[in-house]
Amino acid sequence: MSNIHPTALVAAGASLDPTVTVGPYTVIGPHVVIGPGTTVGAHCVIDGRTTIGEDNRIFQFASLGAAPQDKKYAGEPTRLLIGNRNTIREFCTFNLGTTQDKGVTTIGDDNWIMAYVHIAHDCLVGNQTILANNATLAGHVHVADQAIIGGLTGIHQFVKVGAHVMAGFASHISQDVPPFMMVDGNPLAVRGLNLEGLRRRGFSPARVAGIKQMHRVLYRQGLTLDAARTAMGELPSSHPEAATDIALVLAFLDGSTRGIAR
Repeated sequence: MSNIHPTALVAAGASLDPTVTVGPYTVIGPHVVIGPGTTVGAHCVIDGRTTIGEDNRIFQFASLGAAPQDKKYAGEPTRLLIGNRNTIREFCTFNLGTTQDKGVTTIGDDNWIMAYVHIAHDCLVGNQTILANNATLAGHVHVADQAIIGGLTGIHQFVKVGAHVMAGFASHISQDVPPFMMVDGNPLAVRGLNLEGLRRRGFSPARVAGIKQMHRVLYRQGLTLDAARTAMGELPSSHPEAATDIALVLAFLDGSTRGIAR
C-alpha cells in the first residue's frame, strides 16, 4: 500500500481499501475498516471496532473509536460507524457505543465536523450536519439531518436535536429541540425559525408558511403542549404543502423524552 506513510502503524487485522491514504505517525487498530478514497492525516489514532466509509477526509490528531468515557464500559465489543464524504477536523474525539444502548455510535454522510468536536458513546448524527468548533455531544445524543450546532455548544445526554435546527454559539442544550427551530443561550431559548436555512435548502414559500404557522401554534399562542399538538394536527388541511413537515414535528414531539425547549 504505497499510500500508507512508512511511519504509520497499521495493525495486521485492519482492512483498508488500496485507495486509502494514511499520514505520518498515525496508528490504526486491528478491527478498523476504512473504505475507498478516505484520507487520514498525521498523528491520528483510529481504534476499536470502527468502520469508516468512502471519501472521508480526516485531519491530523483525530482520535476515533476509543473506549467510551463511561464508567460502566467493561470492554464490550461495541462499534463506531462513520458514513461517507465526511470532513473531520483536528482533535475530534468520537467514542465507541455501549451495551446500555444499541452498542454503536453512528455518524452519517456529508457532515462538516470542525476542530475539537466530541461525539460521545451511542450518539446518532444524521446527514449534512455542521458541528462547529468545540461542540460537545454527551452520550446518547441524537442530531438529525441538516442541523447546525454552534461552537462551544454543549448538548446534555439523551437530548434529541431535530432536523434543520440551528443552535447558536455557546448554547446549553438540555432539552429536546424540535425541527426547524433556532435556539441559543444558557438557559436555552427558542428565538424563532431557521428560515434562512430552509430557503437555502429549497423550501417553497408555501412550505415555509405552513412551518411558520406551526411555530406560532407551538410557541406564540400560549397553548399547553397537548393543546398545541392538537392544533398542529389540524394544520395540514389549510397548509397541505407543509403536511410532511408538520408530521415530522409531531413525530418528534411523540418521541421526546426530556421535554422540549419552549
